[in-house]
Amino acid sequence: MKILGIKSSHDGALALIDNGKLIFSYEMEKLNNNFRLADFNLTFEEVESILNKYSYSFATLDKIAIDGWRNDKQEVLKSEQEDEVTILKDLELSKDFFIDLKLSKYGVLLSETDDVLKSHDAKIDALNLSYTSYMHVSGHIFGAYCTSPYAKNNENSYVLSWDGGMVPQLFYYEAKEKKTVNCGPVFLMFGGVYPEFAYEFSPFSENKKDYAISGKLMAYIALGNKNEELLQHFFRIYNELEAEIKGVVNIKNVNWITQQFISQSKQLCDSIGLSNEDVLCTFHIFLENLLIERLKIIIDKLPYSRSNFCFVGGCALSIKWNSKLRNAGIFDTMWVPPFPNDSGSAIGVACCAMLDKTDTAVLDWNVYSGPGIIENIEESDTYLTKPFSIKELATLLHEKDEPVVVLNGRAELGPRSLGNRSIISPATNIKMKSLLNKVKGREFYRPVAPICLENDAPEVFFPGNPDPFMLFEHTVRKEWDNKVPAIVHLDGSARLQTVNENENDVIYELLSHYKDVSGIPLLCNTSANFRGKGFFPDLKSVMEWETVNYFWCNHKLYERKQKIDLYETL
Repeated sequence: MKILGIKSSHDGALALIDNGKLIFSYEMEKLNNNFRLADFNLTFEEVESILNKYSYSFATLDKIAIDGWRNDKQEVLKSEQEDEVTILKDLELSKDFFIDLKLSKYGVLLSETDDVLKSHDAKIDALNLSYTSYMHVSGHIFGAYCTSPYAKNNENSYVLSWDGGMVPQLFYYEAKEKKTVNCGPVFLMFGGVYPEFAYEFSPFSENKKDYAISGKLMAYIALGNKNEELLQHFFRIYNELEAEIKGVVNIKNVNWITQQFISQSKQLCDSIGLSNEDVLCTFHIFLENLLIERLKIIIDKLPYSRSNFCFVGGCALSIKWNSKLRNAGIFDTMWVPPFPNDSGSAIGVACCAMLDKTDTAVLDWNVYSGPGIIENIEESDTYLTKPFSIKELATLLHEKDEPVVVLNGRAELGPRSLGNRSIISPATNIKMKSLLNKVKGREFYRPVAPICLENDAPEVFFPGNPDPFMLFEHTVRKEWDNKVPAIVHLDGSARLQTVNENENDVIYELLSHYKDVSGIPLLCNTSANFRGKGFFPDLKSVMEWETVNYFWCNHKLYERKQKIDLYETL
């Protein structure tokens, strides 16, 4: 069955599955230098053109599946109990494509009787296209399970979904019976409490429309320390609020608890005079502890196997929470997809249709299934172009000690660059982190991720186990701190990506050659993009960026004729 999955709002995307294989997933932010989290903005003709590129068309599709996300928060709260809602406004969609969409509900808080694969069938009359919509939470659940190793082995698994607009909800998928059991909410606050709490404190109060705040906050807390007294106050406030609703668990009460927690905690923090760094660090630890403690309580009461666990939703982008969950000893193994947030919703809703209509629960997929790089440069007055091997690129990095934009093949899925749309640089220069943050226009406290040969990772990092998607926290071993200072965060941690030959042969070869010339098995890796936008879609964009002296694509080096002194203002 050929299924086109669509996320029609923010983090807009379309993904095609053919007989259980992912053909492509195009996120709007990775096309045309669109802004991060961009709404779906393609016309019918543009979608048809993408399908044609892979030898498909609307006429050859068996099913169109659309994610049940709604753009307006108040509309979610008012109509969440309904089966559907008609979207007529607030979505900047192509007028010739999405008209009068009737979508399944978001899934803020599912009851035990809700069918996670309940769908709504409808039609776009103007285009004579039929479609099926599934709940947003269902896309997260099955986007995680169907891409997991558990699905491949036909194994049962817990799935925890915690997104910005929903509470952390636990499910158990029984593979042989193809049955999903709703195990209930873990606790009663929206995932959006994380950024909304931070907005109450400087420096995040200065820009309450900064959608990158969660990632910034996760880095910023390294400047602070846990305050045990405040931590206990946070638990007291939450427990009192939860008790006040007297067991009446509904969306209205969840919203009330979330807002009251922020308000009461803000008043308390203002009165006790702690630094914002300490407050935000303690708040992060509070949510982390609350999640693990409540999850343990629920799991201890359930009869299911603890072997497998999937974590998904925007909150699963936190490497710190992921690592704490993995190390908590609740489950034997843990899976987080590389697109746990809404960037994976088009894949997720297509997986819902695949499971619903074909009974297939296994997705054959590759993380490098995004758009291909567009080589749209012939001649340039600014750059020299010459053939350049991967071995030569490794030597250039070692000798020049400068960042190089590396563009290779198809783009990564999800929000993190994994070597195909990356800025790569040596990690041995203590100034490199500051240089990369300057190049990227980022705050001083933001970390730089290491990309490392898988076999060498345990020597440099703890635990250093395979981590191909940058989804867990590792600690840099003391004997390596001074060798690779650029990738050591303020708290000694690192968001590691490991690479082996089968995952990305180009980056594997680059790291191998770089190790040969330098003795170091890793490099710095950060995303290649304009500030606030998705990955570079083409070579012309890098030239227009005018921020580095070199970029490399498909065994060609592009070198600025007039060099920039990158270190001059550091």
